[in-house]
Amino acid sequence: MKPLTLTLGLITATLAAPAMANTTLNVFTAGDDNMVEYINEFLAPRFEATHPDVTVRAMGTGPGDAGSQAIYETLSAQRDQATWGVDVAVVHQRMAGQMVQEGLLANYVDDISTGALANSESARNALGVDVDGYVMPMFQSQIAIAYNPDLLEQPPESYAALANWVEEHPGEFGYNGITGGMAGVGFVFGWMYAFTDMADALQNGPWEEDAPARWESALDQLSTFNQHVTMTPGNAGTLDAMNRGEIAMGPVWMDMYYTWKADGRLNPNFRLLLLEPGMPGQPMYYTIPERAAEPDLAAEFIALATSPEVQAEGIVGQFNWFPGIDAEHVRGELSDAQWEQLYADVSPETLAARGFSMPQADYFRAILEAYESHVSR
Repeated sequence: MKPLTLTLGLITATLAAPAMANTTLNVFTAGDDNMVEYINEFLAPRFEATHPDVTVRAMGTGPGDAGSQAIYETLSAQRDQATWGVDVAVVHQRMAGQMVQEGLLANYVDDISTGALANSESARNALGVDVDGYVMPMFQSQIAIAYNPDLLEQPPESYAALANWVEEHPGEFGYNGITGGMAGVGFVFGWMYAFTDMADALQNGPWEEDAPARWESALDQLSTFNQHVTMTPGNAGTLDAMNRGEIAMGPVWMDMYYTWKADGRLNPNFRLLLLEPGMPGQPMYYTIPERAAEPDLAAEFIALATSPEVQAEGIVGQFNWFPGIDAEHVRGELSDAQWEQLYADVSPETLAARGFSMPQADYFRAILEAYESHVSR
């Protein structure tokens, strides 16, 4: 009799207990550790509050393009399976284009409530690949020039002016070349936009086999430029050198610059500018794999993540990134102080005019190879 009583008691207790979460939403993200923290600590609690039977699980795959490559390889290895183990993938531009071309991503943007809020070129074009409908920008990150007005009252505001300025002010401009961080890489891309006649083609294609042979003059100029600058060890190294007064200006990621300022790690007098004709930036994208196990939940998660409220509180408020959706939709969710801080030196209009994309994937590789062989030698 006792065993039966015990069994009935267990059944009764089980029926009376609240249902446990029975669905896991797997979010794979490239990028630094802060990307995983943002999903786990900021987005997940908000989504789970309205989806009590769902647990959001973030998996970080590593920084840079290698992190996006890892996600691609994960999906590619599951091509023959009916469903895949990734519901939301956060990837960089270069890999997003390849994944769309290979049929690994779902076309979902028109089906979510926030789909019409992102109309920037980067929401449709990923390094020359049409990704319209397949991606929603998580945030927009932009490379700019930070400068110290205590050392430099009137900074050069174009690549051409900067090239002349460094000859008269040797060592006062610093950057990391193409090693140690993307701020330096982006500066080199901007140089190629400025000093070749291929700015549009470099960003949008098509690939021309003989293009690198036409870059000799621009690369010669860059090699001469490098003789008059301070080479830093990376993105952080450039800001550190500015803090120490070793250099007066250099390229930085704007979100890193703002974060350091907010943390008291950067001279509060420093300012930003975007060189003419423009400098590159890039978004991170929310995507849904073509055979995600939970595509509907994935779409709801991305709709939350790209809502004006979350973009304002999380993307701008916590990380000092530019919003992934159009700034006009976020303006009403930000205080005047937040808005003025984010766009104090680089207005939305300047960002729209001079915020270029990274080069199309083939040119991306070719420029780095040309720098290695022609400038680094």
